[in-house]
Amino acid sequence: MSRIRLDLPRERRARLLPEYDPEAFGRFSERIARFLGTGRFIVWMTITIVLWVLWNIFAPSSLKFDEYPFIFLTLALSLQASYAAPLILLAQNRQDDRDRVNLEQDRKQNERSIADTEYLTREIAALRMGLGEVATRDWIRSELQDLIKEMDERRDLFPRGGGQGRDVTDR
Repeated sequence: MSRIRLDLPRERRARLLPEYDPEAFGRFSERIARFLGTGRFIVWMTITIVLWVLWNIFAPSSLKFDEYPFIFLTLALSLQASYAAPLILLAQNRQDDRDRVNLEQDRKQNERSIADTEYLTREIAALRMGLGEVATRDWIRSELQDLIKEMDERRDLFPRGGGQGRDVTDR
């Protein structure tokens, strides 16, 4: 018995079944499923069945290929349905996978948006708190008016000396 080496890649075995690209097959199945879900398919299928039945009822006996119980038509429709159902399911599974990925991306984007919103909310709150400490024009104006009133009151309490000119000693 030969020993398996883990540091070397495995040799490819010959396969009995043919290999195929699952993505290409999936895209093909989605195209078929999209076509089967259209009104065009229903119209063409209806026309085909009506022509089949009319041909096999009214055509000469030598040209009829499917007599009245229409067994061949039933077989063809059963075959079409047996292939259509798994292809439609495969297409739905692929769509579910895409929806799941989109939902995950949307969830991550929502989380980022919420985090950004919370950050901006905190920044706005910090700015509001900082603005509470900043002197506004109205506040400065009211402070200046208060100072002017206070200076007027002091001028009334301590009038200038009667004609002495400048009061140098107060300085």
